[in-house]
Order: sequence, then C-alpha cells, then structure tokens
Amino acid sequence: MLPTMQPIPLKNVRLNDQFWSSFEKLVREVVIPYQYDALHDLVPDAEPSYAIRNFRIAAGREQGEFEGMVFQDSDIAKWLEAVGYSLTTHPDPELERAADEVIDLIADAQQADGYLHTYFIIKEPGKRWTNLTECHELYCAGHMIEAAVAYYEATGKRKILDVMCKFADYIGEIFGPGEGQLRGYDGHQEIELALVKLYRLTGEEKYIELSRYFLEERGQQPNFMEREYDQLDRISFWNGSKFKLDLKYHQAHVPIREQLEAVGHSVRAVYMYTAMANLAEYTGDASLYAACVRLWNNTVHKQMYITGGIGSNHEREAFSCDYELPNDTVYAETCASIGLVFFAHSMLQIEAKGEYADVLERALYNTIIAGMSQDGKHYFYVNPLEVWPQACEHNPGKHHVKPVRQKWYGCACCPPNVARLLASLGQYMYTASNDTVYTHLYIGGEADVRVVGSDIKISQQTEYPMNGLVKLHLSLQQDKVFSLALRIPSWCSNARLTVNGEQLIVEELAEDGYARIKRTWHDGDQVELVLEMAIQKMYAHPQVRANAGKLAIQRGPFVYALEEIDNGAPIHSLSIAEDIVLTERYDPDLLGGCVVIEGEAYRDDATAWGEELYKPRPKVVERVRFKAIPYYLWGNRGQGDMAVWMRSR
Repeated sequence: MLPTMQPIPLKNVRLNDQFWSSFEKLVREVVIPYQYDALHDLVPDAEPSYAIRNFRIAAGREQGEFEGMVFQDSDIAKWLEAVGYSLTTHPDPELERAADEVIDLIADAQQADGYLHTYFIIKEPGKRWTNLTECHELYCAGHMIEAAVAYYEATGKRKILDVMCKFADYIGEIFGPGEGQLRGYDGHQEIELALVKLYRLTGEEKYIELSRYFLEERGQQPNFMEREYDQLDRISFWNGSKFKLDLKYHQAHVPIREQLEAVGHSVRAVYMYTAMANLAEYTGDASLYAACVRLWNNTVHKQMYITGGIGSNHEREAFSCDYELPNDTVYAETCASIGLVFFAHSMLQIEAKGEYADVLERALYNTIIAGMSQDGKHYFYVNPLEVWPQACEHNPGKHHVKPVRQKWYGCACCPPNVARLLASLGQYMYTASNDTVYTHLYIGGEADVRVVGSDIKISQQTEYPMNGLVKLHLSLQQDKVFSLALRIPSWCSNARLTVNGEQLIVEELAEDGYARIKRTWHDGDQVELVLEMAIQKMYAHPQVRANAGKLAIQRGPFVYALEEIDNGAPIHSLSIAEDIVLTERYDPDLLGGCVVIEGEAYRDDATAWGEELYKPRPKVVERVRFKAIPYYLWGNRGQGDMAVWMRSR
C-alpha cells in the first residue's frame, strides 16, 4: 500500500490573513454575486451566458432554444461549488436561499431516468451519449457532482446531492464493460475526479469503481474514440465538417499507465492526472502512482512556465513539446493552472514532497490570481508572459491574448473556476498522517487537526508573502509526540527556525523539502520560521528558445513583470545587466499594497535611430530606472506593454 496523508477539511480551517483574507472577502462579497448576475445574463455589455436560461427551458419554465456552448451547464456547477465552499466558512442565509433556487431549477430539469444535460434535453434529446468525444456530457456531470458534494458538506441539504447520485447511478448503468453497456468515456476528463469525491462522501464503492473504469478504459484497444469517430462519419460537432481525430489531444492514445509525457489539451490532462493520483491513493496502486510521477515530472520540469502556467499551444489550448514555451503566443489557461493545483494537492496526499507544494504555490500566487482583476469583475482566460497590445489586435496568431481582462466569456470556464478555488483555499494548507502534520502553505488563520488520535489547534500568524516571517502556536489538551513538518520553499536558500525560542538547525531537519520537527509537544508551544526572501534573477533551461539571453525576476513566491505604465514602451527595448543590484520597497498605494522591485536597466534609444528600419552600426543605449510589480497584478491599470522575461547583458 502507498503511504497516504489526509487533507484537513475546509470546515476545520479559518483564514485570518493580511493577503488572502482580502481575496476570500472579494469572492464572497463581489465575485459570487457578480457571477450569479453573469449566469443570469444581467451584466451589461458582457457576453451572455445563457446558462440559467437553458436550465429554465429544460425545466419547462419557459420556451426557447438552447444557447451557448454545449458545456454551458458546467459554469453553473462551478459557481454552485464556490457557493458551497463560501457557506462552509461564512454562512449566509441570503446566499443559501439564492443557491437553493438554482438547485430547485436544476432538479426540475433532471429527466425521470436521472439524465441531466440541458443541450441534449432541449436541442437533441435523441442523441445522448452519441458524441462523447466533443460534447462534454460526462464533463458537465462531473462538475455538478463536485458542486453537490461541496453544497451538501456546507449545508447538510441533500437535494442537489440526491439529484447527482441519481445521475451518477444512471451513468453507472450506461457505461462499463458489461453486456449492453457503452464502453466509452468523455472527451474532456472531469467526472473521474468528481466520482472520487462522491465516494469519499458516501462511502459507496460503486463510485470509485466507475472512476476506475473511465480512467482505465481510456486508450485501450480497440479505441472507443476511433469507433465513435467512424460512427459520426468523421463530422465535427463544432463546425459540421470532416475532421482528423487526434487521440493525444484527449490523452486517449495509449492506456494511462503507458503515457510518458504530458500531451494534448492541458486542462483535460491535469484533471485526468488528478483523478489518477486520487485512485492510486485509495487503491494503493503503485504502478498508477509511478505513472503520475512520470507525468508530473514531464509537466513541471519541461512544459511549465515560470508563473505556473501550462499549455503553450494557443490553437488547441494544449501542451506543445518539451521546452517549447513562447511568451507572447502562450495560452496558459487559468483553468489549467487550477488543474495543476488539484494535481499537486492530490500528489501531496500520497507523498509529502516539497516540490508538489512548491508548484502548487507557484501556480496559485502567479497565474491563478492573475486570472481575476482586483475588482473581482474582470477575468483573463489566457495568461501571457509578454504583451504588445497592437499585435494582439492586428496579428491573428495573437488574437487570443487579451491585454485587458474581460467582463465575461461565451466560454466562461475560468471565472467560476477561480471562484471555487479561492473559496476553498483553506483545504490546501495542511495534510496529516498518523504522526505528522504537514504545513504546505503559509497563510494566517487557525486549523483544527487530528494527529496521533488527538485534536490539536494550529494558529498561524504570518506576513507572508510580503516577507517570510511565520509564527505557529499549538494548542493541545495533553502532551503528544508527533512531527510538525514545515515546508522550506525551493526559492529560499536561508531559513531560520526556533521552537519556544530555541534555535534549531534547519539543514539537520530537512527531508524532501520539509523541516520535520519531532518532539513531545505541549500546549502553548511556539514555532517561528523565518524564510529569507531574497530577490532572485531567474534563468530558463538552455533548451527554452524563447528565453535565450533573458532573465526574469522572482521574490519569494512572486514572479515579477514590467509594465508600460511604469517603464514606458516598448518594454522589449530594456535590458538588465546580470550584475545589477536590485532593490525592493513596499508601496502601500499601489494596487492595494505590494512589494515592488527596482533597479537600473539599459534602454535602446529609438529617438537616435532615425527612420531607417535597419542600420549597419551599433544601437545607442541609455541608462534608466525600471520598476517591476508582482505578475498577478499586471493589467489592472489599463492597457499597455508587459513582459516577464527581460533581455540580460
């Protein structure tokens, strides 16, 4: 059996943090209400969602045609899941009432046999399960299952849970290797990890077995997708024309244990990897975990941006090839980084390796919170590392890159995904084994944790991520021997640790990225960890062609970006000497307060160049000051040039 750790439930964690509490409040007070309005098509000048309207039509409450994407139901599901997490930490009768009304609508739309998908209920009721590759029926079911679990755990109300159990049972009757069953699986993975959550809640083995089926059937021969493709006469649902089936795009080219690298649509991939890790944890399947490790290593060490973004191919929202990481045509969908957090969290429940938490932190503090504006009402779908607004407007190859966040999207998977992740942030902070409590994220607040058969309370005070001071206070009913493992981030080269004022040697306690303190703990014990947050000049692997001769700036968990509003344009005319001294200062007035990094750079002088496009003489440079801000804050002060990677000299 594999060693496993248990995450600390969200209901056991209460945030009180100078950085993250503002996000939690923003999601609760602004984002969830705003997204409710967006789903009801009440946001002026935003792309319509049609999501609630589709359910009203499916439920027979009004007449009309289906509108929007075939997977539009999932937007409501993710919003409802975010509501569940928010109600877990901050009960709100009015929000609960609004959610119950949406749940009543969902229940009314469900068909007598349990089926639930508004497109096929309204538009093509005779074509259920006929195009699993493209039409997302099981994907939507998975998101609804996750919403049902979150809402039940928050409120104890069974209505949406009963609806989704009925649907899951119906799916279990339709799919499988038995006689008369459909040996298929969805083109977009999601139900696999949702069924594990349903199993955790209900204890019903049939749900984890159904998850196992969907995972292990993928890529088997004869290949289901190829058979379905032929049955559809090779006609695409999306444009009605012939298309070439790409099994790698759906991670269905070979069975999951034989997959060697991250390929295809990045969100589908990391959702599947998450489910694989979940299944490995619950079944003790070492070969499945080995496949997870292999896929993790390829994703993180060869195909991940410094910001924790993944999926460099903008045409297919997909992985490209090892080290192919363009900055200006990047996709790096917000949902993909959220899926990477899910994958990292699932791996941490099998093996406490600091790298898993490091990547979780990198994605969280950079790409994910960059995906939402500071007002909570505008969103990035794509997260570039370099922006030239005019090129985004005029170059078709860059039309997907938006220099400013949008109010909503016709395909709005990312906004409610951000909401549900931030609303559930507390559950990513700790895990516990029988005799060890692991601290993965440094966020202020309290957590009730069970270890060695006893309940303890950990109170965390920190100024992280502005600086690396972390204080933990332990409350115990009786003395206990156990280990407290504190993550030492990979970006930190110097950490100091004390227990009740007594200095400990971090290097002597270090194991797999954690300082493990084993001792008899007493009520009132105090732990202080100081992580040095030095400014770091970061360089990419020599195989990353896009970053040859360039450097990026990082401080603590934050990657930094230069914007035109601070540095003029074009940003690419700047270069930074490798030996330049960079300084930091806290600016309380900039975008809610942040640490900015400043230094000297060289700017190519365009005024001295003249009208010629090319010249046979050296360019003229001038020394200038530059300012960099945390990447997650870019694009909140209007449109302009932006870059993460700068030329070095």
